[in-house]
Amino acid sequence: MPDGLPDQERIEQAVRAVLSSLAGALTSTEAVLLGELEALGREVARAKSEIAALRVDVINDSHIPAATDELDAVVEHTAKATNEILDACETLEGLAPRLSGEAAEVVAGAVTRIYEACSFQDITGQRIGKVVAALKAIERRVAAITSSFAPAEAAPAAAEAAPGQRTEGERLASGPQLPAAAASQAEIDRLLASFE
Repeated sequence: MPDGLPDQERIEQAVRAVLSSLAGALTSTEAVLLGELEALGREVARAKSEIAALRVDVINDSHIPAATDELDAVVEHTAKATNEILDACETLEGLAPRLSGEAAEVVAGAVTRIYEACSFQDITGQRIGKVVAALKAIERRVAAITSSFAPAEAAPAAAEAAPGQRTEGERLASGPQLPAAAASQAEIDRLLASFE
C-alpha cells in the first residue's frame, strides 16, 4: 500500500484488502465487525485532521508566552508595591519613639500588622511561579502531541487579528501593559496635549 496516500484512502484500501482476502460470503458478525472497523477508521482520520488544524503555533508562540509575561509582571509589580509599603512602615517605626504612650503603641501595633500582611507577596510569587511552570509544561505537551499529528503542509486556520488591525478602543481596553509595551510618560503627555 503506498505511504503517500491520504489517511482516508489508506483506510479504504486496507478495508478492500481485507474484504478481498475473505473467502465466500461474510457472516453477519463479520459484517458488523467490518462496519465498526470502517467507522473507527473514519473517526481516527477525523480526529487526526482536527488535531492537525489546531493553531498550536498561536498558542505556543503567543498566548502562553503572553500569559507568563503578564504573571511575571504581576510578581514584579507586587514586589515593588510591597517594598514601598515596607519603606513606609520603617518611616512610621522611626516616628514611634517620638510619640507618647498609647499613640506609640497604636502605631507600633499597626506597623506590625502591616509587616505581617506583606508576607502575601512572597506567597503570591511562589504560587504564580507554580502557575508559570504549569503553563510551560502544558505548552511542551501540546506541542509534542500536535507535532506528531500535524502534517507539514497543513493549511493554517483563520488567523487572529493582527495587533495593527485592532481599533483604538480594543487597544485601550487591554488593561495594564507590560513595561516593554506600555506608553511612556512623554507619549501620554503628547496625547493629553493634543486634546487642548
